[in-house]
Amino acid sequence: MALTLYNSLTRRESPFEPLEPPKVRMYCCGVTVYDYCHVGHARAYIVWDMVRRYLMWRGYDVRYVQNFTDIDDKILDRARETNSTMEAVAERFIEEYFVDMDKLNILRADEYPRATHTIDGIKRLIHELENKGYAYASSGDVYYNVRQFADYGKLSGRKLEEMQAGASGRLETAEIEAQKKQDSSDFALWKSAKPGEPAWDSSWGKGRPGWHIECSAMVRDCLGETIDIHCGGSDLTFPHHENEIAQSEAATGKSLANYWMHNAFVTVNGKKMSKSLHNFITIRDLLDGNWSGDTALEGSEKSKAVAPMAVRLFVLTAHYRSQIDFTEEAIASAKNGWQTLEESLAFGGLHGSQLGWDSQKILQLPIVESEAVQQFRAAMDDDFNTPNALAVMFELAKELRRERNIIVHGGKTEIPSEVLQQKWQNLVKLAEVLGFRKPEWLSEHFIGDSFIFRDYAPSSLEDEISELPDEEIEVMIQQRKDARKAKNFAEGDRIRNELKDRGITLIDQKDGTTIWHRS
Repeated sequence: MALTLYNSLTRRESPFEPLEPPKVRMYCCGVTVYDYCHVGHARAYIVWDMVRRYLMWRGYDVRYVQNFTDIDDKILDRARETNSTMEAVAERFIEEYFVDMDKLNILRADEYPRATHTIDGIKRLIHELENKGYAYASSGDVYYNVRQFADYGKLSGRKLEEMQAGASGRLETAEIEAQKKQDSSDFALWKSAKPGEPAWDSSWGKGRPGWHIECSAMVRDCLGETIDIHCGGSDLTFPHHENEIAQSEAATGKSLANYWMHNAFVTVNGKKMSKSLHNFITIRDLLDGNWSGDTALEGSEKSKAVAPMAVRLFVLTAHYRSQIDFTEEAIASAKNGWQTLEESLAFGGLHGSQLGWDSQKILQLPIVESEAVQQFRAAMDDDFNTPNALAVMFELAKELRRERNIIVHGGKTEIPSEVLQQKWQNLVKLAEVLGFRKPEWLSEHFIGDSFIFRDYAPSSLEDEISELPDEEIEVMIQQRKDARKAKNFAEGDRIRNELKDRGITLIDQKDGTTIWHRS
């Protein structure tokens, strides 16, 4: 099966055919660096990291570029609020970006261009647009003449007469702009300098670039005139990506990108995330357990902290084009799901020697072709269907967990050792494809970033697998209920099957309650 992906430009799925296979040129719109990253950023960059990793696993040579917008009104506002400078604010939050993304196991981009480092390329592009009649100067500003570009609106599907100026929230408000622009839909390519703000010399006078022209220039400087994949959040479709197309294609006469990909929003308890609604959650607060408000989990601060790989699992349990809702139930389900994967990924390190394996050697081997691997590949080839791909991984994890229970209780596994080895080996490899890092609770027993263990006594696991007390059964039943409420039926089924494997039968009642008994 060929890899197919949904192209926002054509509004349909189509086979992926890069310009110069096996090379893939991929550009992702990065953050404006004035604050800490939030869970919406986590989703976006986990998604594009997943896409990049899968393409690499499929044999493509991916060059991935992601920019930093390091000049913007929001950055300047933050600098004024903190009695700092634009440069200092940008540097601080670029560093904080890497702290957060490293924890989420996001691969570093091949290049991180900055708007302030691309001024020459930006001015050159504006001059080209001006010479071709697509841009005009007005009182020190330069604007793009939208009505000159016949294909304007082809990405967003909007008609020009339906569009409103300032839809990005980044244009100057006001009557001032209306006086300078020839048409209300025109947007700024260059803004004249304001007192006390950073500015660069240009033929139009001192000023700074508009937001949209920055990405057009950085794409061309880093990757060329036409790239394979341009990606970002769905909120960027209009006006940012629409304007990028207008700028770049008017200047070059070529397509800017052959495939446009957009990830959907994250909501919080069904509502848009917003500081005004007090449901704004940064990645840092989520990982550290400092989040509060409507989304707070009950219990201690420690219980509220979410492992980075549980956040990654939360994101990947939904298809990237589907909206995902951040709720107590969804996060609890993701935490439980990651615990299951984590324990199964540890299988070879804990029990490999007992089964006659050389776990370190096994992990240097390539993935073994199997039905599970074929199912995983088929899911991912279908527009990166991570929910189905994860279902394959959880099935492998369930089998390993069942065999672990037998081994810990002194029984003899009926599955041949080489088959069991293949299942563990493939689970580890598939986890790597989706970017899951080694289990944190066993990190001191690993070497580097590989699932390689030093001496470890599995007594804690033996305690865990002894007969379940009634209280723990009730907790697992509630976890299953939470998972089903969050529509994570795969996790709900996993919990039911785990209880069944441990001699507990569940019976769901018509009134929504669940009773249980020991087999």
